Amino acid sequence: MTLDHRLHQPALDHAHRDFARIRAGQSVAEALATLQGSELHSRIVYFYVLDAQERLCGVLPTRRLLLANPATCVDDLMERRVISLPADATLLDACEFFIAHRLLALPIVDHQGKLLGVIDVDRYTDEIRRLDAQHEADAIFQLIGLHVAEVRRGGVREQFRGRFPWLLCNVGGGLACAAIAGLFTPVLQRVLLLALFIPVVLSLAEAVSIQSLTLSLQLYQGSSTALSAVARRLAREAVLGLALGAAAGALVAIAVLIGGGLWDTAVCVFASIAGAVMCAAWLGMFLPWLLLRARRDPKVASGPLVLAATDAATTTLYLALATWWLL
Repeated sequence: MTLDHRLHQPALDHAHRDFARIRAGQSVAEALATLQGSELHSRIVYFYVLDAQERLCGVLPTRRLLLANPATCVDDLMERRVISLPADATLLDACEFFIAHRLLALPIVDHQGKLLGVIDVDRYTDEIRRLDAQHEADAIFQLIGLHVAEVRRGGVREQFRGRFPWLLCNVGGGLACAAIAGLFTPVLQRVLLLALFIPVVLSLAEAVSIQSLTLSLQLYQGSSTALSAVARRLAREAVLGLALGAAAGALVAIAVLIGGGLWDTAVCVFASIAGAVMCAAWLGMFLPWLLLRARRDPKVASGPLVLAATDAATTTLYLALATWWLL
């Protein structure tokens, strides 16, 4: 079984069901007496406090329970804000929670808050050990439109047929950019300085789009791909892209002024880069999801498609804004 398949397994399938449970309202002495009479075979990291309906209402670290006054009520000791996983969470979701919250175990609850099981941090470390160099290399090859098995298989002809179709995306993107630039010849002839900064704009946009693409592939593997969840990610990525573009655009605008450009040209370059990078970040997050919805492997096709779409969109936005602003 591949690592991706393992990570997409339900976390509940790998959870312990004989977790250390105590009841709300019990004293520390009563809780310890209950635990002494139970048969627990899994490692005890936290004690989970349940109400009469088996709903999780708190968690107690082992040290806190053992050192407390026996007459103290566990309700006064427990942490009421419990980090938990939903019943439909995957192993990848669990790994992300372990990284984000630095916990040693995570409870899994259903939609009513009832405790179903506990997954241990050992599961996360096991998956990390399985993530060897071969898998990382495979993921990189898939991102650029190859698969490691295809590289190792066959001769030059087979590899050519496997790799050339994805280069057509780059050829198409380059030709599209040339055609778009031809539509904006008047502004380029009038403000020659704009043409000098086209490579800078494209380079920034491509870098951000690949960053967003890499993030999106990780998110779509282990999280919800529903439209509402994706819309929130797209909005967040657009805001982040705008911030990145504004920062980079300000530096380039300063270079325009130092190079003898006018203020209106510098402002145009700044706005164009900010908008282009925001668009690139959005495309890097959106296109993999679109391929996923079309039942295509986003890891294989996203890289070339995102770069080609980013180049075309960036060139159009940059020159269209320049035409509107400067002519």
